[in-house]
Amino acid sequence: MNPCLNLSVHLDILLLKMQTCFLKTVVPLPAPLGLICLGGLYPFLTSFCFASMANGINLTDGLDGLAGGTATLAFIAMSIAVLPICSGQCVNLWVCASKTELSIFGASMAGACAGFLLHNRYRASIFMGDTGALALGGALASMAACTGMFFPLFISSGVFVLEALSVILQVSFFKTTKHFLGSGHRLFRMAPLHHHLELCGVKEPVIVAGAYVFSSILALTAGYVGLTSV
Repeated sequence: MNPCLNLSVHLDILLLKMQTCFLKTVVPLPAPLGLICLGGLYPFLTSFCFASMANGINLTDGLDGLAGGTATLAFIAMSIAVLPICSGQCVNLWVCASKTELSIFGASMAGACAGFLLHNRYRASIFMGDTGALALGGALASMAACTGMFFPLFISSGVFVLEALSVILQVSFFKTTKHFLGSGHRLFRMAPLHHHLELCGVKEPVIVAGAYVFSSILALTAGYVGLTSV
């Protein structure tokens, strides 16, 4: 399926579903920003998160252990970030308040990804594929959709965001230069970003290790942002 058509189908289905799902439309942010009421924009933001996270992880799943390891860290971050909601600090905002199930769900998903990583690390014996990548993206987005923790979501998913952006920039740059110059030029040697780094001579384990370090920093930041949100 054409990528644009694929994304459009994702967004249309999600919007139809999200329009009837949410009674709460408040997004908590760190002090002093407080709470932001999105109103009718909430379903659109939620749909965007589901589509972007699912496709972002799918694009990241190109090296042994890359998507599995970074997803593990993202789930750990989100399980921490939603604690203020689940502990009842925002009891008037969300139906999941005073319940820890959502945080436990995130920790369980992190554990599942870590277990998968034992067999998916360098010289992988099993692979994630589209089904696993899309499901992980949907699970991450659902944690944000149920709590309004979109800010920590995008911080903890920084690697997925960069991978998706590299593809968008590559395609946009190629089409723009082809239109104005007559021949398309590439911004990267190859997209997504991890393939560009491979073609630049960086070894696969080094790329994955670097992504883990970067994701760890983002996970700590996202967890802190979530805990300090109102």
